[in-house]
Parts: sequence; C-alpha cells; structure tokens
Amino acid sequence: MTARSGPLAGIRVVEFVGLGPGPFCGMLLADLGADVLRIDRASDARRGYAKPPRNPMNRGKHSIAVDLKHPDGVGLALRLVEGADALIEPFRPGVMERLGLGPEVCAERNPRLVYGRLTGWGQTGPLSSAAGHDIDYIALAGMLEPIGRAGQPPSIPLNLVGDFGGGGLLLAFGLVAALVEAGRSGQGQVVDAAMIDGAATLGATWFTMAASGTLGPRGTNMLDGGAPFYDVYETADARFVAVGAIEPRFWAELVHRVGLAEDPVFTDFARQHDRAHWPAMKARLAEVFAGRTRDEWCALLEGTETCFAPVLSPAEAHEHPHHVERGTFLHANGLPEPAPAPRFSRTPAAVPTRPVNPGPAAKGGDTDSALAAWGVPDAEIDRLRDTGAVV
Repeated sequence: MTARSGPLAGIRVVEFVGLGPGPFCGMLLADLGADVLRIDRASDARRGYAKPPRNPMNRGKHSIAVDLKHPDGVGLALRLVEGADALIEPFRPGVMERLGLGPEVCAERNPRLVYGRLTGWGQTGPLSSAAGHDIDYIALAGMLEPIGRAGQPPSIPLNLVGDFGGGGLLLAFGLVAALVEAGRSGQGQVVDAAMIDGAATLGATWFTMAASGTLGPRGTNMLDGGAPFYDVYETADARFVAVGAIEPRFWAELVHRVGLAEDPVFTDFARQHDRAHWPAMKARLAEVFAGRTRDEWCALLEGTETCFAPVLSPAEAHEHPHHVERGTFLHANGLPEPAPAPRFSRTPAAVPTRPVNPGPAAKGGDTDSALAAWGVPDAEIDRLRDTGAVV
C-alpha cells in the first residue's frame, strides 16, 4: 500500500458499500488522505459485478468482498473495526444490528470508533424504516417546493440537495467533527446523518424568509429566477448564459454593457428591486440576449463586473480556461472528473488519478493486499477464502 497524503492521512475508515451518498462520503474522506477500505458484497464479487471503471467515487479506496451473512465474514468486519477510526454504513435502521455489526457491538471492540450512519429519514421517527430516495427526502424537508419557475411544478435539482449535499457531505462533516472530538476525549460516538436534516439545513435562509413573510411564491423571488438580474437567458445559438448582478453597481454595469442604459425600462435604477417592474425587465433582457451567441456574450461580459458566466454542460466545463488553470478537474483514465476539494496550503491532498484497483475497480479486487495492510495474516486470509467469508 502506498502512503497517503492530505489532512486526513493516518485516518482509517471502513465503508460498507451502498448507493451514491455513502460512496460520495467515502470519496471525500479518501480525497483528503484517509485510508478508506470499502467492504463490498461477496455475492456481487462472485457474479463478477464491477462498478463503472471511471466512477470518481471509487477513487482512492481499496475494495474487499465480504459475505456478511457468514459468521467469519462478520468476525472479519469486527476485526477491521478494531483498527478503524471511523465507519460508514448506509443501510436502513436495524440492518447493521441484525448483522451483528451495530454501534454497541462495534463500540465494545473499539471505544474510539466514530460510527457514521447515513439514511434518508434518519434513525428515528415514524418514517425511519420507509423506502425513499432523494426526491422524497427534499420534498418532506421543504426544499423541493421552492425550486422552479412561476406557474410550473417544482423542478428536480438532480440529486444534489438530498443525496450529496444533505447526505454524503453532511456525513463527511459529521465524521470529521466527531474525529476531532474523539481525539480530545478518547471516545467515539454515533453520527446520525439524515438527508432530511441535511436538506433542511441547506435551506436555513429560506425557512427564515418563509416564516417572516418575505418569501413569495415559487419563481417570484430574487434567487429563484423571479428577478431579471438573477436568471438564465437563452442566446442566439440556443445556449444559455447566467447573470447574478444583485448589487446595484453590478446591475448598472450589466445594463450598460448590454446596451440598455438608455432604454426607458432601465433608466431608473431604483426600480431594480421593484418586483412590479421585473417582468418588463426580464422580457427586454431576454430579447437582447437572444440577439447574440453564447460565445459572443462571453467575449463581451466574461470577467467583467457584471456577475456573468456561460451555462456550461458537464461535458464542457472541464475545458474552460479558468478550470484548466486552477486544475479544477482531473483527467483520470482519459476522462474528466472533479479534483479533490477544498485545497490545503500545508497538507495538500495527493491527486487521485484512478481507483486503487486497476481496471474496473472490481469488487473485492484488493482483498489480499488490503487485508494484509490492515494487519490480517496471510494464513487467516487463506482460511477466510476457503470458508467463503471473503471473495
């Protein structure tokens, strides 16, 4: 095993395999130097199932395939827990307890263990055992209803608000916070990261606005596409540009540069935040932006005091000169993927160029080397293979 670098170097994490937000949490920790050992299902390994070869959420991790329905498989997992600093489990409440791997059992083996639990509904409450996905969690959290255009149904913000922002990122933050505390107290604890909690936390400002009566209907507010100075506009080549000229000086600069300074709709800048004038302003801006291509608008506005950016697709973003200079994206295996973030001045993370296991990041592809690195003797690994506890 190669030495890790980054602010989490030396931290060992056991990740029980799950869907997107769990692996995303593990990726964030691995990106910053943690040694993340992914426990995959033995049944998937036996079928030769492999994760997508270039999925960034595989990078920086090692994979072992364990049969957690086999007593020796559970025993192995507990042995790994003894040497871990943190654990990630993404199952419904009660699953780990039924496997014999619940927080109490693990704490007996390792009192310093930070036990991270990632669910949609949380460990408690009447819905805790119900099925669900990102869209359901953010709907219940009050964060789906405000997103979208006026007069239209709510828009689905991919699965960024629940799964990734309110789930995987929240758990990563919770794990690191608990690890800091464990370093002082010598005691671990359970981190209950629920996507409904995370989504609600992301919407803190919106709840305050709603409670104070300053939040209008969907699509009529300053930051939801209601304002002319904070919206996207279609260009002549059927692409889009984004403007966010909230402050008066930025708004004035935008109006001047697009040639509307003398237009009667825009001459009184005090009208910028008068919602009665927003529809006319938006209609006029839409007409102007439709007169040039996206690249032509970039040549005129990008890098100015207009708070402007082209709306790039995921396939385009990595080619933008700003991203190229900053190294925002890596080109692992010939395809772009986001680089580790944030950046650290004294303990920078190593640049992950591929999953630890070459090829398709096969489940269980690192079993021998990873278990050896975690202190399991070769003879024991052979025995576990013979019994079918690992694949």
